[in-house]
Amino acid sequence: MTEPDHYKNTAAIQASLKKRYARETRFKWYGRLAVMTGFLFLFVLLADIIGKGLPAFTQHFISIDLTLDAATLGVSSTPDETELFAADFGAVIKRGLRDTFPEVSGRSEKRSLYRLVSAGAEYELRDRVIADPSLIGTSGPVWLMAHAEAGSYLKGQVDTQLPESDRRVKDNQVAWLDELRDQGRTESRFNTTFFTAGDSREPELAGIKAALYGSLFTLAVTFCLAFPIGVLAAVYLEEFAARNRLTDLIEININNLAAVPSIVFGLLGLAVFINFMDLPRSAPLVGGMVLSLMTLPTIIITSRAAIQAVSPSIREAALGVGASRLQTVFHHVLPVAMPGILTGSIIGMAQALGETAPLLMIGMVAFIMDVPGSVSDPSTVLPVQIFLWADSPERGFTEKTSAAIMVLMGFLIMMNAVAIYLRRRFESK
Repeated sequence: MTEPDHYKNTAAIQASLKKRYARETRFKWYGRLAVMTGFLFLFVLLADIIGKGLPAFTQHFISIDLTLDAATLGVSSTPDETELFAADFGAVIKRGLRDTFPEVSGRSEKRSLYRLVSAGAEYELRDRVIADPSLIGTSGPVWLMAHAEAGSYLKGQVDTQLPESDRRVKDNQVAWLDELRDQGRTESRFNTTFFTAGDSREPELAGIKAALYGSLFTLAVTFCLAFPIGVLAAVYLEEFAARNRLTDLIEININNLAAVPSIVFGLLGLAVFINFMDLPRSAPLVGGMVLSLMTLPTIIITSRAAIQAVSPSIREAALGVGASRLQTVFHHVLPVAMPGILTGSIIGMAQALGETAPLLMIGMVAFIMDVPGSVSDPSTVLPVQIFLWADSPERGFTEKTSAAIMVLMGFLIMMNAVAIYLRRRFESK
């Protein structure tokens, strides 16, 4: 090779290397751009949810001077609990509002005035008087829960520059709320009702307690059914089952079931568990059974992968010292594979926690106010509760929807954190 040819080949190689390095650099930047874009969308999503949901954790109250006289309540001077339970506390609140704003006249204005206070205020007042009957005959300021629309204005969520016809809080209500606020008769508190009450038609009275209990009962049934069956099925298929066409068919079907849309499992639960077995509709028992069917393929696949990852030397060592096949699996293989099994199971449970479609098919979309006491009581779950609130036009339900999503995401993060903790704990052992 002549000297010019040598330089020519060297220059060509260097040019080729330069192009290769340039492609690698571009690919790295494409990857970084993709990651940053993903984080940007995630940040925007979380910021939007948190920004809309944070106001739901506060609730406004209004102080109104009330006179709890027996005549207005329609009770005797020494009423018993039964009589107080049927008393007209709504009339007392309406009278207090009229006394606070004596200039209000006309049926339409009075209706607007009464909407400053929540419909549940009279029941809260009733419970106070039942707990302390000595309040009968007394007068003084009482803090009452504000209506959701009044609360949205006090939170600064109402644009008063809009025409009155385009907003729910009218001009006279704005004037009354401003007057109450200037007098120091409005107060913002942490919204305990959101965590201690069930669903309601009124946004300020709605809470997630019933949905939380329903989710916990449903997940308990799901775990009790799916985890042992899934792990035992994975152990059998991986350690004891013969390699033939039947086991190949079972493996193919398990992999296919993992990709089946979740609503199909809901249709299966409706046909088998409710229509054929006549189990209670809209109950965590049926919901847990449906979700366990949906979660089983995920648990089996992840458990098999964890068992396959166990070193063959562990099996050989156990068998070499005289352990039986069953002892080898349950005393040596499973403890080593348990971190992966638990991780996959908790991820499957987290997926079940966020499912809505199969539960809609078995009737868990019903309006549930009472907290379920067992797995057979009518119930709903948190994702379905979010679905119901998202379909409501009131602004109060809009922020409740975002707040419920924040709670659901908190549970999902906690479950994944538990999975990571258990995996590291078992790996260290």
